[in-house]
Amino acid sequence: MAPPEVHHLFHHPIADHSFSADRKTLAVARDNNVELYSKSGAKFLLQDELRGHDKTVTGVDIAPNSGKIVTCSQDRNAYVWEPSPTGWKPTLVLLRINRAATCVRWSPSETKFAAGSGARVIAVCNFEDENDWWVSKHLKKPIRSTITCVAWHPNSVLLAAGSTDGHARVLSSFIKGVDERPAGSVWGERLPFNTVCGEFLNNTAGWVHAVAFSPSGEALAFAGHDSSVTVVYPGGAEQPPRAVVSVSTQLLPFSGLVWKSEEEIVAAGYDCEAYRLQGNEQGWQIAGSIESSGRPGMSDQREESALNMFRQMDLKGKVKDDTQLKTVHQNTITMVREYGGGPGDVRQISTSGVDGRVVIWDL
Repeated sequence: MAPPEVHHLFHHPIADHSFSADRKTLAVARDNNVELYSKSGAKFLLQDELRGHDKTVTGVDIAPNSGKIVTCSQDRNAYVWEPSPTGWKPTLVLLRINRAATCVRWSPSETKFAAGSGARVIAVCNFEDENDWWVSKHLKKPIRSTITCVAWHPNSVLLAAGSTDGHARVLSSFIKGVDERPAGSVWGERLPFNTVCGEFLNNTAGWVHAVAFSPSGEALAFAGHDSSVTVVYPGGAEQPPRAVVSVSTQLLPFSGLVWKSEEEIVAAGYDCEAYRLQGNEQGWQIAGSIESSGRPGMSDQREESALNMFRQMDLKGKVKDDTQLKTVHQNTITMVREYGGGPGDVRQISTSGVDGRVVIWDL
């Protein structure tokens, strides 16, 4: 397996990152701005800054086909940035929320995007040609707390959202005149706006940090603050799920999920490294770290290093100052994204974290 490609951009936390379709442009959320880096040889060099938000930027997403960038922030606003001859032109989006926006993602069709918020609503925004502005419709019921993450179904109508009440929900964001009527699926047949197609609670009702649909859209995975990953296989409209498989781990909680294929998920978070989970409806299990192919004997190494630490303390009365982690990321991983390959066969992923690094991994 090729070594990961590490880009240490700065010594600041990265809240979110997104690559353009050709992988030549990298957008990074840093404090109140979004920094745009362009690929130059093996490095990414700062090319431009998107300034407009006056509080911390919490989400950024580049649309693969149109190249438009959407950003959202704790200032309760979102902007859509379009390339123009004089630079990036921002358009303010009226989210109509009274709390911070927490996350934002374009739909696969790129005709709309969804922004989660602390106002207990998800703003689903689309462009109105006749008024030449972006408008939002709110998904409200039965959300009762802050939205922490959103993820789109391949059909651009269903939207998964995780929140701080411990629930992962699948909701319909169908907008007449914008969306084509989707074909029936395991999530339901008729899908008017704000239809609840599924509502799932994790075992300990811990915050949900990440949600992701499988490549086919027929399963949903979500990561909770109790260090678990739950995979739900729905049974059809108005039916209970066929299977709900929960994997409890001894690791720290995960904050990002990507499906590599229908039977493998990559999860990363507070443990500063990414792990593979493998399985199907019969069961899922953790298959090891993606750093140095699964790290066999990882627990033995940890015991060994603890033993050495106590030996050092016994011999010298002090422990050596070991502030360097053995992982590529030196702090929490905040975001995991697909990078190379297509749906159902993701070959590469990118991660960003509190250490100011963006890392590209071969799977």
